[in-house]
Amino acid sequence: MVAQLPVVTDGLAAYLAEIRKFPLLKEEEEHRYAVKLFEEKDLEAAHTLITSNLRFVVKVAGEYRHYGLKMLDLIQEGNIGLMMAVRKFNPYKGIRLISYAVWWIRAYIQNHVISMWSLLKIGTTQAQRKLFFKLRESKNALLKLGGIDADTNDFHAAAQSLKVSDKDFIEMEQRLQGDYSLDAEIAGADGMTALDGLIDSRQNQEEMLAECQENQQLQQKVASVVATLNEKERYIIEHRISADEPLTLQEIASHFSISRERVRQIEENALRKVKNSLLPLMAAV
Repeated sequence: MVAQLPVVTDGLAAYLAEIRKFPLLKEEEEHRYAVKLFEEKDLEAAHTLITSNLRFVVKVAGEYRHYGLKMLDLIQEGNIGLMMAVRKFNPYKGIRLISYAVWWIRAYIQNHVISMWSLLKIGTTQAQRKLFFKLRESKNALLKLGGIDADTNDFHAAAQSLKVSDKDFIEMEQRLQGDYSLDAEIAGADGMTALDGLIDSRQNQEEMLAECQENQQLQQKVASVVATLNEKERYIIEHRISADEPLTLQEIASHFSISRERVRQIEENALRKVKNSLLPLMAAV
């Protein structure tokens, strides 16, 4: 079901002026249209139900303006929620459409807020979503009541009021600060950026060279040890231990016409020889 909603061309003011042209429905009228949609799938009835409630979507969207997103984007998401609610509304449940639709409207707006808030995925669980939208409200209320210390940023009381742990509360509080660019200059640091202050855990050139030499020595030693093995042992090491796609015990057994158990024994013996030969080198490292 797709409703023909007003096209916004001149911003929010033009949109608000346009939706005021649609009359509000009385309860009896709303029920009649809702029944027609529910029973007959009448798209004209759906259009009337949607357009008559567009002003309510604007009211709900206004509650989320402090998140810094465009009002028209919030309204658009809320309108989608309204359309979903109209499509699923059952007029025989004994409630007004808007009482049912408000949950859909808020859900779509909240999903948009969370998706646009940060590059990092937040609010992935119901508890996190609740914390995201209630944290600031709860914190401000307790600040006014003196329940938390604004100077020490101790929000234990706020966390308790939302029935979440201090850890979860602090983590969400940090996320609500928004994303921070590592290329942003630090105030009073003579052009130094946040990235400059991060510890580089990568190896330096000397360490990389030393590791490369050690690996070469180890590879040479392994090659020399494998060369001393007999035919079966060398074949097993090369085709079962070192290979990118190792053969199975049965495949090797078929190759030499011996049992799988015998292959396993040869493999263990070959690995023991290699290990014993490499122990002095590994100890030196």
